[in-house]
Amino acid sequence: MGRAVVQMALLGLLLASATTLADKADWDIYSFHINSTVSSRYATTVITSRVANRMNDSKEIEFHVRIPKNAFISKFRMLIDGHFYDGVVKGKEKAQQQYTEAVSRGQSAGLVSSVGRTMEKFKTSVTLAAHKKVTFELTYEELLKRRLGKYELQIHARPMQPVKDFKVDVYINEKAGINFMEVKGGLNTKALANAITRTHLDKQAWVYFYPTEDQQKTCDSCGEQGMNGDLVIVYDVNRNPSLGDIKKSGRYFVHHFAPSNLASIPKNVVFVIDQSGSMHGRKMLQTRIALIHILSDLAEEDHFGLITFDSQVFHWKRELVQATKGNLESAKTFARQIVERGSTDISRAVLEGTRMLNAHPREGSASLLILLTDGDPTSGETNPEVIQSNVRRAIAGKFPLYCLGFGFDVNFEFLEKMSLQNNGVARRIYEDSDADLQLTGFYNEVATPLLTDVTMIYNGGANLTETNFSRYYNGSEIVVAGQITDNDIETFTPQVVAISSNRRVTFSDINATVESVEDASDSSIQRVWAYLTVKQLLEKELVLSGPEKENAKKEALDLSLKYSFVTPLTSMVVTKPQGEITDVLHKPREGKNKEGKSLHSMSPRKRMQSTVFSTSLIGMHGYRGPPRIPQVGHFSMSSGSFGGGSGSLNRLRGSGTRNWLTGSAQGLKKSQLADDDHHALLVSKADVPDYGSIDIQPTIVSPRATDAPLSHRFLQKTENLSLPLCFDVTGNVQLKLLHHPSGELFVNGQLDSVANGGFRRITILLKTDLRVEIDTEKVLLIEGQRISGLDRYISITVGSLTLFSREKEIDVAVGDTRMVILIHKENGKDFLWPILRQRPLDDNVSGILALKPAVYEEVQQSPSTRLKIKGQDYDASRASAVDYSINPSPINDCWLISAESALQRSLVDFIVA
Repeated sequence: MGRAVVQMALLGLLLASATTLADKADWDIYSFHINSTVSSRYATTVITSRVANRMNDSKEIEFHVRIPKNAFISKFRMLIDGHFYDGVVKGKEKAQQQYTEAVSRGQSAGLVSSVGRTMEKFKTSVTLAAHKKVTFELTYEELLKRRLGKYELQIHARPMQPVKDFKVDVYINEKAGINFMEVKGGLNTKALANAITRTHLDKQAWVYFYPTEDQQKTCDSCGEQGMNGDLVIVYDVNRNPSLGDIKKSGRYFVHHFAPSNLASIPKNVVFVIDQSGSMHGRKMLQTRIALIHILSDLAEEDHFGLITFDSQVFHWKRELVQATKGNLESAKTFARQIVERGSTDISRAVLEGTRMLNAHPREGSASLLILLTDGDPTSGETNPEVIQSNVRRAIAGKFPLYCLGFGFDVNFEFLEKMSLQNNGVARRIYEDSDADLQLTGFYNEVATPLLTDVTMIYNGGANLTETNFSRYYNGSEIVVAGQITDNDIETFTPQVVAISSNRRVTFSDINATVESVEDASDSSIQRVWAYLTVKQLLEKELVLSGPEKENAKKEALDLSLKYSFVTPLTSMVVTKPQGEITDVLHKPREGKNKEGKSLHSMSPRKRMQSTVFSTSLIGMHGYRGPPRIPQVGHFSMSSGSFGGGSGSLNRLRGSGTRNWLTGSAQGLKKSQLADDDHHALLVSKADVPDYGSIDIQPTIVSPRATDAPLSHRFLQKTENLSLPLCFDVTGNVQLKLLHHPSGELFVNGQLDSVANGGFRRITILLKTDLRVEIDTEKVLLIEGQRISGLDRYISITVGSLTLFSREKEIDVAVGDTRMVILIHKENGKDFLWPILRQRPLDDNVSGILALKPAVYEEVQQSPSTRLKIKGQDYDASRASAVDYSINPSPINDCWLISAESALQRSLVDFIVA
């Protein structure tokens, strides 16, 4: 049987890409979701991608995954024919037999490599039978690192084809309160801005990205193969100016410490710049540009030195001098005249920089040494271990060493170990057009020291992560996690001791409270502790030797296995269907292999096959099983039958479903079915209960009276105002939700009779012959005289209408308009709530969902509040409302005004027959 190879990848906080494209009619990525949840700066991202083989032959689908280098994989699984194939983490030694067998057979296997600046990838594959589907699920997580006063969550999307069901959902929950939140990145362009929805409410924020298929082809970074770009959600949190933010869950705690109301400490800095021959060309030009920029940013109270090296060391001045205007101009002249030549004596240069700092002690200052090189030591002392030992002895813990490795010819592991041994970090500088910005960006992170010799103390705490830090820089953050002894919060006392300039300072707050987050996942804080502990143990294992190294390695391995973390010490084994070849995947450490290794696959076993992933990534919790929409097969009809049934509606399965779609429902395409779990029913229109109609020009009627009128409260959001508006609508009337005449789209909603409820039915009319009736139990698609009932994970397209049905959510896309209908439960009763995720570009729209953000002014606060809206004053009272457009739904304070005041027209204009 012929085998066509399709390569599908997910990149970014996700990235999906197909490196070879089959005929679109033969295969389809029909659903692509990225769901990222951030709590206490800890991001968990779940990627779900569904692929259908539309060929008459089986084919191999390769799953490529690119994840942030700081992220940790926690789960990977495949769903095929109703069977889950889950990953299991094992120690690398136990997986070695499988690995050795694969290598000995010399079979092709997985590829693992670094990708660009922040990504790593691995892949696996599965053979998919004709007309079958596979679901890939990947979960990974990372602790967001604060840099320059902000956190960044990056989501990169490149599905390599427009995807009908494409969505990104980001939810941020920070108990400390969100100070600001914005969305950046290449996908946040004018062409796609209409597909992005942002909501920021004190401690919570939501970002939704729901581009249509057309938008996925027409944005700035898009094409016929879909999107290629990223969203970057940038935010920061409110802070306790003293002790910081402490949270607990169970017996674990996490402490975020980032004081900002401190005076900066004058610094002593020596720049050690490689000018060997390998720095020739653009690298040296960019280094000069960056160095001149950095020199311009030095404060006058700073002291600095500058040396360059090849096989020799060259001084601008032999001692540190103050950063006066004259000295800075002289240093810039020296920088402009740096000429690349010769070999590379790293040892001599770093030791000379160390000598200069040691010879320049200055009270109340902070020293640091910055090395930039692009190669290995090739002259003088060339043994890396000897160099590291000599440098460590010379620095003696007095200041940090930061190593910047330019390009991929450098021995990055050597630089990383030397930095970690001296309380610093190593950073790779990528050879690109913005290399000078990378250099200055790193310097800016360490440009403003606020504290030195920081010690985090926790009386009543145990099993703590790292508690001693040589420097705290403005815009950064110190994070410590641990256990509370005996889970006794009363005896738990945190304290921070540090040096600020030349004085000892203590941060403590006798009134500080440790906030419980028991409403979150029970293991959330515990997994933050495990994440930090494993990462720090892996760093220690890199720099230690002898028994200490083995102890750190064993502890890291034990924790990796306990929490199912995939690290350099473990492998993930993923079972696959019988007969599949097993991939063995191994993740190199940063710098060991710039292109990554291609390892080897192992032979198939009789009963099942396995894929072994090895990567320095760890992870978190599992994935909830596939949701479903309630079935519609229980409807009883007085007449009419289909598929052999009599007196009832019979659900169709398998080929019967496809035959019905092809032969009976005009406009429904076989290739547009999203899942074999789709069921359809067919009856005459007369057999369906009357749900009312939608007229193109609806008749306006007064609200219908009810025996027990109920009020439904609606929120009208605002921009840059403290409180939204809210108004009540009484009775179970039918409201105009969205009317778009030029798009021939009309959406109405019938309110229910449930206290604190919403809508019991939503009707969508497209043109005059296509209608969708949605309630909490079913979805009916009515096209002319044909009626189909849809349930459970269905994706279907009719003309310009695309509908996705899930357990608690129904997505509807029509042209440039995208709606989401959420299913909520209140007091045991389900109800619907619609949200306009993407507003039509055409302004000729009306309805409740089309209301623009309110603009008002408080003109009177006593004895009662009055708001000015469009020049008119209205009475208002402080109230609250549930925001059902968000899940979970928060309760918001709001200004309650009359419906007419909020709508700026009569409520009757929004009520239809």
